[in-house]
Formats: sequence, structure tokens, C-alpha cells
Amino acid sequence: MVHRLIGAEVSFYTGKVRAYLRYKAIPFEEVAATRDVFREVIVPRTGVRFIPVLLSDDDIAVQDSSAIIDFLEQRYSGVGIYPEAPLQRLVALLLTAYADEWLVIPAMHYRWNVPENRAFAMEEFGRLSLPTADLATQRALGEKLAGPFAGALPSLGITPNTVGAIEASYLALLAELERHLETQPFLLGTRPCIGDFALYGPLYAHLYRDPASGRLMNELAPRVADWVARMTSPRPLSGSFLPDDQVPETLEPILTRMFTEFGPVLCSTAERLASWAQQPHEAHVPRSIGLHEFTLGDVRETRSIAPFNLWRWQPPRALYHSLSGETRARADALLARCAGLTSLRAPCPELARENNQLKLV
Repeated sequence: MVHRLIGAEVSFYTGKVRAYLRYKAIPFEEVAATRDVFREVIVPRTGVRFIPVLLSDDDIAVQDSSAIIDFLEQRYSGVGIYPEAPLQRLVALLLTAYADEWLVIPAMHYRWNVPENRAFAMEEFGRLSLPTADLATQRALGEKLAGPFAGALPSLGITPNTVGAIEASYLALLAELERHLETQPFLLGTRPCIGDFALYGPLYAHLYRDPASGRLMNELAPRVADWVARMTSPRPLSGSFLPDDQVPETLEPILTRMFTEFGPVLCSTAERLASWAQQPHEAHVPRSIGLHEFTLGDVRETRSIAPFNLWRWQPPRALYHSLSGETRARADALLARCAGLTSLRAPCPELARENNQLKLV
């Protein structure tokens, strides 16, 4: 029995795991997340309605892209995707949190606010859910299924007020990645790290595959498009990280963008979660605990407070606080250049994930 990855081409977190499995040369088969599979497998085995889900070769069900990768990293040693060098590892974890939790904003904007992309995605949803149905039935169901996804845009802070700032930030990120990829084939050398796989998720599934945003990437950032192709069909177990714990200077603008945009959201979320924890509350932390303001460029808007962001933030934060001596000094110097010290030093409630739900430790 081989591992089974339940997911979809249209899902960016599935893309992250699929690329990892290919790079690690782990035998797997992909199972489409149809309506029947959701009803008969995903919900009974995980208790939630999210993909991807891994059914391991010994029939353990693991949900969440990061949880799946960490589960498999423990089983398949050798060439790992987490750098051993501490500063490189910190950068890889920071960019993972950024990709998983913040780049959902441009990914969702371009998919659901651009008519050509939206039509493409609705057809994909219909084919995925009812693969044997006729085209008209698939389209009708795809439109119905797309509703909750498109309806989630305001909760992410995607509104007519922020569209210009979202696009400006994304295009600047593409330019920053393009400059970096002039010097390295991956983030930290000739071998993909966990940050590459996380970035690949939104950049492949939404921003490369969806037709309008795919053309935009190919026109404005051809090296990024080439990187997407490398990540889609990676050379298994190949390459190396840069020697001597080097972090390329070309990553610093990307880290600065992350800390400038996402850092204040993380700090605000931590403060609000700490306040929420002081009140009577349910055993598990809900996916949203209210609303707060955020800033993107020179635009202010409101979005949902998502404690899950903090769960993704815990690995880089824990690593940073474990550093000492010369390594801590090097990390502080890098973070000071990238406006990141405040975000990593701010108090933050600790979270655990139990039965695919968050709870306070």
C-alpha cells in the first residue's frame, strides 16, 4: 500500500505537499477530493472539511500541509527540506509562515476577482466534485461550490478598497523573487527548502495555473515561472543549501515585505487572542475571534482575526527564541535590517493542534 494524497490541482496547500512528495521520491497516488470522498473519507477520518489529507501507507490520516510534511520528514530521513544551519532554517520557517498565511490574499484576489480566473476555477471545482457529470451540471455545481470561497474575500481583507494595494504588493513580490532567482535556483541554494514548497503552493495553484494570473507571471517574472516549473517536476533528492549558513541578500526585500505587511497583523492577533483567553471560552480556539484593522501599503481595512496564523508563526518564533551567542546576534542583525525584531519578540500565546483543532497551551 502506498501513501494516498487526497487533494486537488486547484488547491494551493495540495500543491505544496505534492511537490514535496515528488522531490523526496516518496511513492504516492493522488485521490481527487470529490463530494463522495469528502463524505466518506475526509470528514469521518479528520473531523474537518479541509484538504489536503494524507492517508499513509499504514492508514494514518494526517490533515494540514505542514503537518503532513513534518509527519513524512520523520519517516523519510536523508535529504531533508529543513536546513540544519540555524539562520537558514529561521529564514525558511519565516517564509513558510508568510506563504501559507499571507499570500492567500493575492492568491484569492486574483482567482475570484478576475473574471477569466473565476470562470476557470468554477469549472475546475465542478469537474473535481462530479467528474462523471455532464459539463452543464459540472458548471452549475462549480458555481455553487465557489460561492463560499469567493464570499470569504472580505474576511481576508480583500475589498474594493484594498485591491490596488494587493496587486501592487504582489507585483513587487514577483519582482523581488525575480531578482533573487537570478542568483539562486531556489531560496537557499540548489536544493528546495520548506519555504520553497510553501511559496510554491499559492504561486502554482492560483497564480500560475489560473490563466490570467499565469500570463501575468510569465510576462513579468519569467524566472519565477521557471522556478514554478522546477518545483512542479523537481529533481528528486538533489542539490544543496548554501555553505556557512549564508542567507542571500536578495531575500531581504522579501523578508522586509513580510514583516511590514504581516508582522503587525500577527502582533495584533496575539494581543487579541490573549484577551480572548481571559474570558470564558470554548475548549478549542475558533478559526476567527472577531475583527481587527490592518494596513497594506497606504490603505487601511478590516479583516478577521485568525488564530491559525499564530500556529504557523510558532515554529520560526520558537527557533528565534532558542538562539544564543553569535547566532542570535547574526539573526538580530538580519531581522533589524528587515524590520522583523518587533514581530518575533512580541508576546504570543502558545497554541497546540489537537484533533485538527487549535487549543491554548
